[in-house]
Amino acid sequence: MSARERLVRSAQELLWERGYVGVSPKAIQERAGAGQGSMYHHFSGKAELALEAVRRSAEQMRAAADAELSASGSPLSRISTYLLREREVLRGCPIGRLTQDPEIIASPLLRQPVDETFAWLRKRLAEVIQEDLSEFPPGLDPAATAATIVATLQGGYVLARAAGSAEPFDRAISGILGLLGGAPKR
Repeated sequence: MSARERLVRSAQELLWERGYVGVSPKAIQERAGAGQGSMYHHFSGKAELALEAVRRSAEQMRAAADAELSASGSPLSRISTYLLREREVLRGCPIGRLTQDPEIIASPLLRQPVDETFAWLRKRLAEVIQEDLSEFPPGLDPAATAATIVATLQGGYVLARAAGSAEPFDRAISGILGLLGGAPKR
């Protein structure tokens, strides 16, 4: 693995663990096993490396979600698979946690991939719901429902981290699935 790749992966992990404010270039270099010269050969500084790491995390999140949402099965079963997949709940969402970082939010450039990822997820969920509205409760608005799913998912992470337990996350996911119509049709 190249030094550049090790730096990006290290930045991804550290941003997820500590946020932008809590990560120093030195910490990234140490985790990557790369020197200062290597970092500044590939990136102009912490902000550029962080942007690459945030973009990479966003791409990975979208790819994983799209794989589940594009699989075979009914819309509700695909959404259920997405919501019930194995997650590191107590670590939080690698993208959602960035919204709690004041430096990410204050920077339009760093915030952009975060905002784009959530916009993409809302749109993709709405598309899946729209495929077969008969599977869902009558009168359900796909866009509003997609926004509710994303908000519940992200809120579930926050509640779980606050409680130090995955139980609030699991209850939130169970609740949203119940609102969507209960057990998915297979």
